[in-house]
Amino acid sequence: MNEDSPSSTGSAQRSWLERLGQAFSGEPRNREELVEELRHARANGLLDAATLAMLEGALGVSDKTVADVMVPRAQMVWLAVDAELPDVLRIVTESGHSRFPVHAENPDEVLGMLLAKDLLRHFASGGADFELRRLLRPMTLIPESKRLNLLLEEFRLNRTHMAVVVDEYGGVAGLITIEDVLEEIVGDIDDEHDADDKPEVHIRFLGDGVHAVAALTPVEDFNEHFHARFDTEAVDTVGGLVTLAFGHLPERGEVVEIEGFRFEVEKADDRRVHLLKVQPVYAA
Repeated sequence: MNEDSPSSTGSAQRSWLERLGQAFSGEPRNREELVEELRHARANGLLDAATLAMLEGALGVSDKTVADVMVPRAQMVWLAVDAELPDVLRIVTESGHSRFPVHAENPDEVLGMLLAKDLLRHFASGGADFELRRLLRPMTLIPESKRLNLLLEEFRLNRTHMAVVVDEYGGVAGLITIEDVLEEIVGDIDDEHDADDKPEVHIRFLGDGVHAVAALTPVEDFNEHFHARFDTEAVDTVGGLVTLAFGHLPERGEVVEIEGFRFEVEKADDRRVHLLKVQPVYAA
């Protein structure tokens, strides 16, 4: 009887376990074959879908680099070392983050990291004169080419949660956290700031007239924020608006101008657009 026959489940399980044991026995087997065996185990009910997804994610991190998952420089929330206390407090409270890179006058010169809890300690100790430089902790710098599995091990050994990513010229390319790496294995991780009962920030000002706009932002909200007049009947979201204008599912880096606005795809996958950089286009 065929091992995949429903009437021979026990035999099928033993057969699969034998094959899986062979995969780890030291005989030449590539990763594709191992993943195929894991999927076969899922089909036979030996693994659930969530476990299979995590195993595939764990195998995949060694093939990905920091550049594949980092937060790009344009989306970083960071602080200038000479920032005044009101500005620091505003950025900390509005972002909801707990760690912030701090740079010198030259943004490519990273001086360290501010922990939000150190601000609390500053006030709790009755500190009067605020100087951001005094509160800084060391910040890890890593290259874009670093493998995610190596970075995860580095985070674990050094008990760190964040690193600034630098390009081949030493400039700041982006930011990555331990959560970004873990999400490649277990999927999206929601924290208290992602709760359903709290409003999601769809549009965020980045500076120099540029905004980061989530692709799921309703067109109606976009119109209200930018005083625009895009049609709310044809599509519901900004991502749909942009995809319609391209005529295809765009990739990261593609740019299109629509009715006085420049849209650049900042993040996308093979299913949909996730994030856009938007800037009004002013006629000469």
